[in-house]
Amino acid sequence: MPSHKIERIESDILKYLSNIILTETDDELLKTITLTEVSVSKDLSYAKVFFTSISNLTHQEIEKEMKEASPFLRGKLAKVLEVRNIPELKFIYDNSIEYATKIEKILKDIKDN
Repeated sequence: MPSHKIERIESDILKYLSNIILTETDDELLKTITLTEVSVSKDLSYAKVFFTSISNLTHQEIEKEMKEASPFLRGKLAKVLEVRNIPELKFIYDNSIEYATKIEKILKDIKDN
C-alpha cells in the first residue's frame, strides 16, 4: 500500500504536469493528451504517467513523442515539485477508456437483442 507521501507526490505530479502541458508547451500533439494517472515507485526514482489522446496517431507514435518530450517536462516539473530528486518519467498510453467504451457497446448490443 502506498504511503501518504507517495500518494501526495503522485497527485502533485499529475496536477503539475497537466498544467505544464496545458500552459507551457507549444507542441500541438502534447495539447491533445490527457493525463489519467501517475504511479511513483517506492524509492521515488521512477514515475509511470498514464495518458490518453484524441490525436489520430497510433499509441506507439504518441508514446514515442511523449518519451522525447520527457526531459523537457521533467525539467519544468523540477521547478515546481518540492522533492529532492525528480522521478524519471515514463509515459504509458492508457487504453482503459477505449476498453470501457467497447464493453459498454457490447452490453448495449446484448440489451437491444
